[in-house]
Amino acid sequence: MGTPEFAVGSLQALVEGGYNVVAAITQPDKPVGRHGSILRPSAVKEYALAHQIPVLQPIKMKDETFLDTLRSYQADLQVVVAFRMLPEVVWAMPRFGTFNVHAALLPQYRGAAPINWAVINGEKETGVTTFFLDQQIDTGRIILQKKFAIPDDANVEYVYDGLMKLGAEICLETVNLVLERDGKVTSMPQMEVGVLKPAPKIFKETCKINWNQPCKRIYDFIRGLSPAPGAWTILKDRKGNQEHETVLKIYKAAKTDQSTNDPTGAIIIDHNHLYIKTADQLLELIEVQLAGKKRMVARDFLNGSHDIETARME
Repeated sequence: MGTPEFAVGSLQALVEGGYNVVAAITQPDKPVGRHGSILRPSAVKEYALAHQIPVLQPIKMKDETFLDTLRSYQADLQVVVAFRMLPEVVWAMPRFGTFNVHAALLPQYRGAAPINWAVINGEKETGVTTFFLDQQIDTGRIILQKKFAIPDDANVEYVYDGLMKLGAEICLETVNLVLERDGKVTSMPQMEVGVLKPAPKIFKETCKINWNQPCKRIYDFIRGLSPAPGAWTILKDRKGNQEHETVLKIYKAAKTDQSTNDPTGAIIIDHNHLYIKTADQLLELIEVQLAGKKRMVARDFLNGSHDIETARME
């Protein structure tokens, strides 16, 4: 059970490992295009159909027709990777239960966007966890965990790719463990010690940069959202007597130890380098994208921008 590319890693590992995957359950096709007239299948559906695996796409997980079909497959075990909350009638159905592959070291980063939030929060380490599902979200008994180092210059794409591979590995190890022990696997309750960091779903508003924060915090925020969905800010400048606002996405930045007395959000240009004043130091912008334009390096952005020094970020 899964939807995005991240889940395909585990499904592919199971298929190529010779396991009998009797069905794939994924979200309904997503309407895309200007009028929503085109339906785009999920990455899991595309992979499953290419390998002759039956696909179920329930709108409601308690739909009786879906439940009857799911029962007909008589699955011994269900694997969930980046899907949705399941009712007990679904996760308790297989004789060996249902386990989830979660892209974090639980109990930290429970929620929909654990990879993004680990990078945003400047973590040096994250990982993957397999756990048995229960009534609450991401709280079940832990089966296995694997750690993954986050370099200081890594963006979320790097961590995503690394955890997808690690998730596939831990998925196979967990399946093997469950089968070898006939479902009687030793699992541990989650130890909720200290402050728990959540990983809620990320929306467009979540991605707006607050320049009143320290340079390191903003630097981590940008790489935790790059390349998608992308951190953004408002570029404000004056054209005549009117103030003009444009959305600017920032994909890559660099920390500096430089500081000025300028207000936060001020733009400083030095030898074709573009800097923004944060709450403490200057942050250099490396790759940006102005609304309606292509993604570009800061030097090209400066070459095409007039009077940029009189503008500010907000």
